[in-house]
Amino acid sequence: MKVLAILRKEINEFFSSLTAYITVSLFLVTMGLFLWVFPDTSILEYGYASLESLFSVAPWVFIFLLPAITMRFFAEEKRMGTYELLATAPVSHWQVILGKFLAGILLILFCLLPTLVYYYTVYQLGAVKGNLDSGAIAGSYIGLLLLGTAFCAIGLFASTLSSNQVVAFLLAVFLCFFSWSGFDSISRMTSLGAIDFFLVQLGMYEHYQSLSRGVVDTRDLAYFGSFTLFFLLLAKLRLEGRKW
Repeated sequence: MKVLAILRKEINEFFSSLTAYITVSLFLVTMGLFLWVFPDTSILEYGYASLESLFSVAPWVFIFLLPAITMRFFAEEKRMGTYELLATAPVSHWQVILGKFLAGILLILFCLLPTLVYYYTVYQLGAVKGNLDSGAIAGSYIGLLLLGTAFCAIGLFASTLSSNQVVAFLLAVFLCFFSWSGFDSISRMTSLGAIDFFLVQLGMYEHYQSLSRGVVDTRDLAYFGSFTLFFLLLAKLRLEGRKW
């Protein structure tokens, strides 16, 4: 119940301002532009029905969008001095973290659910109605949700490190960017055989691509689950050792 109370508090604060509506609108407009307008990714330009451009661009949008959402989770509490009030309440660090983390996941869902309109539109526009790889699309949505939860955990951790939201945002963007493409980029610069493969497996990109092919492998699920839990644990350790 305490986790739900914190979850409600975060959601109410988010939707009591224009932030939520601007965030969701920005995500949908950006996805719409890449899907329908920009020549390099537009399905109208390529002439075949596919959501590949949406699922290729969405992770890059998440790298900036989710840190913008999560930067206030603890940074704002620290700046306003309200976390001390929360810390003296009969709630554990885990309950606070989970409440804020679940709020972040709900916000991710608020961003993703409206994109089903794009799926329906593309489904109808195909030369052969419904000629879409539904398995790959379902896997891509699962991958995008798991990627979003991992980025949310990173952003939440970054928010515990500073009372300055801009600093928390920049740190989260860097960590998300490196987790997404850093390991893959390093592996391309080296030729160490098995180590190259290991580096690729450390990054999110390979696991996301696997899910996007419609192959829901337990190894990919375990990877994202472990990655998310790791950063939530770091956030808990940071709160336990805080000196604000």
